Amino acid sequence: MPEIAYDCDVLVIGGGIVGLSTAYAITRAAPGTRVTVLEKEAGPARHQTGRNSGVIHSGIYYRPGSLKARYAVRGAAEMVKFCAEYGIPHAVTGKLIVATDRSELPRLHALVQRGRENGIPVRELGASQIAEYEPEVRGLAAIHVGTTGICDFVAVARQLAHGSGAEIRYGTRVVRVDRRPERGVAVLTAAGDVVRGRVLVNCAGLYSDEIARLTGDDPDVRIVPFRGEYYELARPELVRGLVYPVPDPAFPFLGVHLTRGIDGGVHIGPNAVPALAREGYGWGTVRVRELGSTLAWPGSWRIARRHWRYGAGELRRSVSKGAFTEAVRRLLPGVSEDDLVPTAAGVRAQAVLRDGTLVDDFLIREAPRTVHVLNAPSPAATASLPIGREVARRALSAL
Repeated sequence: MPEIAYDCDVLVIGGGIVGLSTAYAITRAAPGTRVTVLEKEAGPARHQTGRNSGVIHSGIYYRPGSLKARYAVRGAAEMVKFCAEYGIPHAVTGKLIVATDRSELPRLHALVQRGRENGIPVRELGASQIAEYEPEVRGLAAIHVGTTGICDFVAVARQLAHGSGAEIRYGTRVVRVDRRPERGVAVLTAAGDVVRGRVLVNCAGLYSDEIARLTGDDPDVRIVPFRGEYYELARPELVRGLVYPVPDPAFPFLGVHLTRGIDGGVHIGPNAVPALAREGYGWGTVRVRELGSTLAWPGSWRIARRHWRYGAGELRRSVSKGAFTEAVRRLLPGVSEDDLVPTAAGVRAQAVLRDGTLVDDFLIREAPRTVHVLNAPSPAATASLPIGREVARRALSAL
């Protein structure tokens, strides 16, 4: 067999925070390992990483023992330490989760128990105690989670890229993958270049299932994009920190919440509506092939049939600013439509099974000379350092 001239040992597709954390973890665990990251955008963290609310999640929402629970709790502490070490803007603010209807009280109490099972300190509050933290917020009861924070995840991604020592190729879109278990992988880029590696790591986010299929693997999930729309609060003095509703446990979405960011502004949102393209940041962005892929997946129709009432409410809030304002006023009665200023949306890369089940945990799968990260939406930014180490461990084992 002729000698192969490899360009790198590990080839990572995707320059979001998970892909860059993986590159960082590989070079930390095995110095001298050559890592190349291919990112189709002109810079890092242009999609899920850079278009979320910037929250360092505590891990309170996630099923005890799940990857989300373990990695979020561990990752939150590590993220604060990482930001402090490299001078990245951050703050540990704590947050309130507020029940505004009696039907939400059992779910709020269940969150208290879940938080304790995950090792997270939680303080229970009566209606009058909410004002200690948020004078303008109203509710029947709440819990305060002290370990929640905020940071600049784009700055974190840039630091991971720099600290990894990896070769980062921006503006490089992968169009074909040739994997041979006995030899390694070669990818063809849109520019016509071929990049060869011994092991491939797929951290392509919104396109992770498509990259998996290019390698010849059947991921048995489909990424269904959900757009989250945000507003900015024109009167940020109404909110001191972070305020969340009680989430519906049937969905991985946390509901419309209030987030004071590191710049002092307050973001409100997101809702969760189907996007008409994988990077469909507005109703005007439609990609027929990608929409057709979503509609051809049986799980998409099963979600729609099962949860149409929930979806109708989200769509209503998308097309009606008044309806969105109503949702906000449940937490913040003093807000008006004029206080909400539209701002940039994000898209969640949500993996959906064939039976319509929303994958509710991080999903990492291995194949010959390949590691696929197939579901890493929120809280993946919070959990990116432990996720990166786990993916790195598997990639190095494949070497």
